[in-house]
Amino acid sequence: MVKCSFCGKEIPKGTGKIYVLKDGTAYYYCSSKCERNHLKLKRKPAKTTWVKKAKKEGKE
Repeated sequence: MVKCSFCGKEIPKGTGKIYVLKDGTAYYYCSSKCERNHLKLKRKPAKTTWVKKAKKEGKE
């Protein structure tokens, strides 16, 4: 299984989306919510309260 590039959640096989840049970098997303927050809204996972990465740093 792969982890979501934004929230860090495990993505089950056969679900989610892959976004590939021209340089070959691949971003994996578990939901459209994560995709929009990362690509369109350009938010940082560490500053978003519902993301696992933010909770690990002590923000809640």
